[in-house]
Amino acid sequence: MPPKQAPTAGLPQRAVVFVGPMAAGKTSVGKRVAKELGIPFIDTDARIVQRHGAITEIFDKRGEAEFRRIEAEVIAREVNEPGARIVSLGGGALLTESTRELLKNHPVILLMTTEEAVMRTVNLAKRPLLRDDPGAWSRILEERRHLYEGAADVTFRTDRTTKESLTRLVVAWLYEYGSDPSAVRFAEEQPAKPQRRRRRRGGRRRRNRGSKQ
Repeated sequence: MPPKQAPTAGLPQRAVVFVGPMAAGKTSVGKRVAKELGIPFIDTDARIVQRHGAITEIFDKRGEAEFRRIEAEVIAREVNEPGARIVSLGGGALLTESTRELLKNHPVILLMTTEEAVMRTVNLAKRPLLRDDPGAWSRILEERRHLYEGAADVTFRTDRTTKESLTRLVVAWLYEYGSDPSAVRFAEEQPAKPQRRRRRRGGRRRRNRGSKQ
């Protein structure tokens, strides 16, 4: 009987990066995917807090430019670590050009949702921006949408399925990606016609994915 194959054998042997707007589920879904695959999960916002203190204090005392510099350094360190791992980025991480360039060498998963879903599920006590200005989420998303879509290899909707189902979809996509990064990997599962655009990187296509209800 042949030996059982290691779960990571068919995966990309480098960081898989989750991007997307605030409260889209990057941390919760990323943790589930990492656990399912038996690989490390890293939340770069949490790493920043561990090493530099509260993000709000960095913004208030040192300014956004300094925060983005720190953020880019932390992301580069975590993303460049060898081996399969899941790395979740903060919602504004792609504002930094060096981070966008770095991600061209890694599989990038975009998680998207809606303002209605966020306001229904988020803990507003932990999200003062949304508590004080509920419309801020949509405004910020529209400002950053082109950055998310420009970086992503595939898009999953977190408001159209359960976390369990979404985890299975992401895991399946990663194994397909690991076997052939340039292939069109799945039939579209969303009711709408798929949007297939080419990234400026070796002809790879990014996909817009969701789950049937």
